[in-house]
Amino acid sequence: MGSYMRHVAILTLIVGCTACIPQGRSDYAAPPDQPQLRTDIAALGTAPEQAPPSTWQTSPVAANAQRVVSGTYIVQPGDTLLGIANKTGAGSQIIASANGLVEPYVIHPGQRLKITGGRYHAVNSGETGIAIARAYGAAWREVVALNALEEPYVLRVGQKLLLPATITSDPANMSIEQRAAAFSLDIDDIVTGSQPALADGATATEPSDWRKAITPNATIAIPANFSGRFQWPVDGTVISSFGSKGDGKVNDGLNIGVPKGTPIRASADGVVAYSGDEIGVFGGLILISHGSGWVTAYGHADKLNVTRGQKVKAGETIGLAGESGYVQEPQLHFEIRRDRKPVDPNAHLPKRG
Repeated sequence: MGSYMRHVAILTLIVGCTACIPQGRSDYAAPPDQPQLRTDIAALGTAPEQAPPSTWQTSPVAANAQRVVSGTYIVQPGDTLLGIANKTGAGSQIIASANGLVEPYVIHPGQRLKITGGRYHAVNSGETGIAIARAYGAAWREVVALNALEEPYVLRVGQKLLLPATITSDPANMSIEQRAAAFSLDIDDIVTGSQPALADGATATEPSDWRKAITPNATIAIPANFSGRFQWPVDGTVISSFGSKGDGKVNDGLNIGVPKGTPIRASADGVVAYSGDEIGVFGGLILISHGSGWVTAYGHADKLNVTRGQKVKAGETIGLAGESGYVQEPQLHFEIRRDRKPVDPNAHLPKRG
C-alpha cells in the first residue's frame, strides 16, 4: 500500500466536530479516555461499547474531479440540458441555476448558456456527500450551498457536484493533519450528506418496521409531510436553555438534566436518520427526520436502541440518557431543526406547569 493510500486509511478514523453544539455550560469537559456509549445488543446485534457502523463512509471516494473552464455554450438542435452537461463537464443543475432555467428546463437552438467553471466531482454509486467532501478536504455545507441542494438531499449516480474553490488543487499532497483540519462533521452534515447516492431512476428504500435491519448502503425514504407537533423527549429540569450564552457560545437546543438510564422518547413520528457516536461532543446521538424539513436530535445517550432507517412513533423509547460526550452529569441534549436551522424547542413543545 502506497503512502497516499495509508494516509487515506488512517484519515477515515479522524472525525472532528464543529461549533453548532451546546457550549454554554461550564461543565462541558474534554472527551473521556474510555468510550461511554453502550448499544442495545437485542436491538442492534452489537457488543457493548460499540456504536453502529457509519453509513456515510461505506463507499470509498476517489478524488478525481475534472476541471471545467468557464465559458459560453451555444445550444445546438437536439441538445438537452443533461447532454450539454455531459459535453461541457459541468453539472446540469449548476447550468440551470446559472442561467435561470426552471423545470422542465426548456432550451432553444441558438440560446447562449453560461457555463460555470470549477472542479466537478461525478458521483458514483453508493457515495455520500460527506464522504465526497472529505475526499477533497472540503466542508460539505459549502458543497450544499454551491449546488443549491435541497431536502431530501439524495445524490444521483452521475450527478456532477461543483466543489469549493478553496479546496487544495491536489488532495494527494495534503498531509493527514491538513485533511483532518479541513474536514469536520456536525448534525447538519449528517442530515444533508449521509445518504448514499441512488442510481438514476431508482427510488429510495422505505423505512423498516421497529428493530428490523436496513442494508447499510440503502438510501432511505424520509416522510413527505409533518404536522409540526412535538412532545417532550424526557421529563427533567432544563439546565441549559436555547440560544446565546455569551462569549460566542451558543446552545442549539435544550440540555435537560435526568438520571442516568432515563428512557429517551421520540418527540414525534419519523424515521431514524442517524444513530451513532461520531460527533464527540454529543457522545451517543440519534437524529430523526420527520418530513417537511423537520429534524430532532438527541445527544449524550448512554444506550442506543434504534438504527438508521427505522420508523418510530412519538413516545417510543429510542435510547437511554447518560453522560456520553463532553458532559460531566447525566442529561439529554435535545434539538429541533427546521430547514437545517436550529429553532427554540420551547416554541414547539407543550407548556409544562
